[in-house]
Amino acid sequence: MQAIIVTGGKQYKVSEGDTLFIEKLEAEAGQNITFDQVLAILDGDNATFGAPTVEGACVDATVVKNGKGKKVRIFKYSPKKGYRKRQGHRQPYTKVQIGAIKA
Repeated sequence: MQAIIVTGGKQYKVSEGDTLFIEKLEAEAGQNITFDQVLAILDGDNATFGAPTVEGACVDATVVKNGKGKKVRIFKYSPKKGYRKRQGHRQPYTKVQIGAIKA
């Protein structure tokens, strides 16, 4: 069984037992969370699509850890002007383990 969920403004296709890196959630490691915005449920040949979400469907997950991604370096400069700017960014994420898909 698979589901398409929405979290952090992005859509993810998940199955039971999957591990995802999603946008940071306000949850501690080991805490259970529920995704209520389920766009579709795919079960073999049967598919249920919501308009916009499937009524009564949810996906349970457990937070594995919170962390930061690899550093992205930003470098801006203007030739012949002496303007140089260096900046770094690390995007925070939440790693979750998908549990049960309830339809």
